[in-house]
Amino acid sequence: MGEGVSEFAIGDKVSVIPSFMFTEYGTYGEVVNLPAHAVVKHPDNLTLEQAAASWMMFVTAYGGLVEFGNIQAGDFVVLGAATSSVGLAAIQIAKQQGATVIALSRTHAKDDVLRQKGADFVIATNEDDVTAKLLEITDGKGVNLVFDPVGGKEAAKIINAMAHNGRYIIYGALSHDDIAVPVFPILGKHLTVRGYELFEITTVPEKLAKAKKFVFDGLASGQLQPEIDKVFAFDEMIEAHHYLESNQQIGKILVKV
Repeated sequence: MGEGVSEFAIGDKVSVIPSFMFTEYGTYGEVVNLPAHAVVKHPDNLTLEQAAASWMMFVTAYGGLVEFGNIQAGDFVVLGAATSSVGLAAIQIAKQQGATVIALSRTHAKDDVLRQKGADFVIATNEDDVTAKLLEITDGKGVNLVFDPVGGKEAAKIINAMAHNGRYIIYGALSHDDIAVPVFPILGKHLTVRGYELFEITTVPEKLAKAKKFVFDGLASGQLQPEIDKVFAFDEMIEAHHYLESNQQIGKILVKV
C-alpha cells in the first residue's frame, strides 16, 4: 500500500516485517497470522511506532546499497527520490558506510530538510544541469553508485556522470518511461546497470538474516533512526491514504492500531 500505511508493530518488542515485502501472502488488518520469518524482534530503544517505521525502508536500502551495491567508504552515492522513506533510509546507511551522499529531488524546496537528514549535496532534477552538477561535485571523477527508484529518460543524465566501474541500481519506475541508457559510457567505463527488487532479500533466508542483523544493530546503536512524518488512528484510514496520495510526507506514514 505505497510506503508505510500498512505497517504495524505488534506485541512486546516484536514487529511485523510488512507483508508486501514477501510474495507468498498478503495481510492488512489489526490481527494477522504470519510465518515466523516475517516477524523480527526490535531493539529496546524503539517505540512500537518507530519499529513499524523501520523495516521496509531500511531493508530496501540495505539490499540496494550494501548487499548488491557494494558501497564503499569514499564512494560518491546518488540517491533518487531522496525525500521518500527509502531515500531517507538510504542517506543514513550511505553515511554510516562512509560515503558522500548526493540527494536528488525535483526542486530545491526540500534542500534544507535533505541536508538536515544528512545529504552532503542536493541536486534539483527539474532545475539543475544534473550531469554538470555531478561532475562538478566529484571533481570530474564521476559518481560510484546510484540508487534510483525513478529511472526514465532522465537516467541518462546520471549515467553520463558515472565513474569507472560505477554501479547504477534501479529499484522502481516512478517516471513510467523506459530508462534511457547511453551505450558509450557503459562500454567505456565498464558500468553496471542493474534492476533490484526487495524480494531478492526477503525471499532468500540467508540474505534476509543478514539484513535483519544489519538493521537491528543500526537501530540499537542509534546510527539508523526511522523517520516518521505522521501517525493516523485506525479509524482515520481514509485520511491516511489521502495524505499518502498528496505526496506531502517526508518519511513514513503510519496507522496506529
